[in-house]
Amino acid sequence: MKALVLLIEDNPGDVGLIRVALHEHAVECDLTVVEDGAQAIEMIQRIDDGDAPCPQFLILDLNLPKVPGMEVLKRMRASVRCSHVPVVILTSSDNLKDKDMAARLGASRYLKKPSRLNDFIALGGVFKELMNAGV
Repeated sequence: MKALVLLIEDNPGDVGLIRVALHEHAVECDLTVVEDGAQAIEMIQRIDDGDAPCPQFLILDLNLPKVPGMEVLKRMRASVRCSHVPVVILTSSDNLKDKDMAARLGASRYLKKPSRLNDFIALGGVFKELMNAGV
């Protein structure tokens, strides 16, 4: 059975690269993409209401339109049904305050978006490893 992966990312280019990275590393998953923080919070509410399945893995950008990624992370950790789901922050921010806040809010891992294509594609292997470890 394929894992359900939720990607919360507003940059279509990054969404495409993540799709390629997952495919290149044979990550068997159904990828659901949400483009802004408000939609992400609405989706988490639908999951808590029993109207949508809980993902097994979440990839979250911090710099989102409407509602910031940190608020989405807080909402995910407060979720009745999905508070246990591994959340990997994938962001352009290398700010130590962001890293510390993400850790305090319960992020499973904090990754800076690579600037080189090969390094971005290599993230598929990192995601696969984290999914298999249940991190």
